[in-house]
Amino acid sequence: MILDIAQFDHPALRTPGSPIQKIDTSLRDLVADMVETMREADGLGIAAQQVGLPLQLFVLDVPQLKKRPSAMRIGGRRAEFEPLMPLVLMNAEAATFGKTHTEGEGCLSFPEISARVARPLSVRVKALGLDGATIEFEADGLLARAVQHELDHTRGVLFIDRAIEEDRFELPDDIRRLVRPAPPA
Repeated sequence: MILDIAQFDHPALRTPGSPIQKIDTSLRDLVADMVETMREADGLGIAAQQVGLPLQLFVLDVPQLKKRPSAMRIGGRRAEFEPLMPLVLMNAEAATFGKTHTEGEGCLSFPEISARVARPLSVRVKALGLDGATIEFEADGLLARAVQHELDHTRGVLFIDRAIEEDRFELPDDIRRLVRPAPPA
């Protein structure tokens, strides 16, 4: 089922998520609906906050793109990540590393708005998958950026908070008033 995507002023977008305590049929149904919603909207990821639910849950569907490449390592070895998509991450923890790169980001909750955001090129992730097993991996490139963007959502942080200062001034007035100082990456 296609869910409504919370728009920029929806309070759930600013609400840090509660940890997932139980994996059951209703959670699996929610994940399936989130994946369907994300794909219908041509997104690379969507967090529970974006469908109005403050949970530590997000899904990703990041393709390998020539212009914006990605890489994944599991156990220190390069892994093909496309067969793992859509990737469901719950109660995720992450640490960033490597150089920082600034590039444009958009968000399904901010239609037709983009801003340049500086993010580390790599991220180390530990989370639960939908099967309840722990998932640990490192990601680079677009996949790392998508993980960081969606993880921010689960913490009530929006990409506009991390936008470079120059781009913050270019945001429409109704969105610029929502910008908050971003916590450290």
